[in-house]
Amino acid sequence: MNVKKRILVAVTNDVSTDQRVHKVCNYLTQKGFSIIVFGRVLPDTFEVNRPYKIIRKKLFFNTNFLFYVEYNLRLLWFLLWQKGDYILSNDLDTLPACYLASKFKNISLIYDSHEFFTEVPELHGRSFVQGFWRKIEKILVPKIKKAYTVSPKIANAYFDRYGINMDVIRNVPYFNIDFTEKEVHFPTKNKVILYQGTISERRGIKQTIQSLKYLKNVDLVIIGYGKIKQEIVEFVNRENMNDRVHFLGKIPFEILPNYTKLADVGIILEEPIGQSFQFSLPNKLFDYIHSELPILASPLDEVKKIVEKHKIGLVIESHDPKIIADHLNRLLQDENLRNEIIENQKAIKKEYCWEKESKLLDKYFN
Repeated sequence: MNVKKRILVAVTNDVSTDQRVHKVCNYLTQKGFSIIVFGRVLPDTFEVNRPYKIIRKKLFFNTNFLFYVEYNLRLLWFLLWQKGDYILSNDLDTLPACYLASKFKNISLIYDSHEFFTEVPELHGRSFVQGFWRKIEKILVPKIKKAYTVSPKIANAYFDRYGINMDVIRNVPYFNIDFTEKEVHFPTKNKVILYQGTISERRGIKQTIQSLKYLKNVDLVIIGYGKIKQEIVEFVNRENMNDRVHFLGKIPFEILPNYTKLADVGIILEEPIGQSFQFSLPNKLFDYIHSELPILASPLDEVKKIVEKHKIGLVIESHDPKIIADHLNRLLQDENLRNEIIENQKAIKKEYCWEKESKLLDKYFN
């Protein structure tokens, strides 16, 4: 009788909305592995039904240093008492416990870096906190033998800094997206600019809100959650844009494509502040492609390369709201441009799909 090999997966963000963790776990489950995901309970999270096991703990602390200490202690205890053949660490904030457990238990550790963690904008200007994580990174990352990340630029940055070879497994959707039968709609009859993802600093959300002043019959829909959502809500109030900015909150990723395909333009306007954003390759880029949604993007290295190579949108060189509005207006009004973009997106879906990308995981789990 064959016994399934078990993979212990660690993640700090919301398991219910993390598409990358789900796609990885789902693929490995289909390959015959037994999966246990260790996560945490977050505000406004929702229950999910997955083909693998999920354990979520409610923590006493959910922000700042005490959160990371508590989470890693709980994670370490969990890992030490669970049987497993592999440990999959998602991002640097899970790595201390995962590394220690892999050494104690003498089992294989795989590291999935979703971003260049120590260079995220949230750490800029916080020298002590950034320095702490850089020390953790400097101690642990060079010791890892099996690691992959989401973009070539991030992989190159890790090699330059630590001499570690990381493969690239991009965060792309399934080619055969399951558009569920559930009917969805936006709370507006106007044309829709869509932002989907984490609501955090330096993502161009405020400038996009201000750009609406130069556009007629166009609204902004925001799908997601994050630390500065209340700040953005208050900004909308100050700008008198309550009737033109709509917050839909967390949406299960099983029905997210139903919303994405209803929009008119998708934005990726992260400011090129810090290497994490500059080198990023966000999954919403590929979500927009698969939903045939013209894209307005900021000049992030990897994003700009794909948008311009395949001619699937426009790239701004300034976050000035008027310039954003001019580019949005062109994407909304120029039917020839829109049709060209949509045809180009149809042609590249198979190049950027999870059915193809997931096979790269076989190198790490066999």
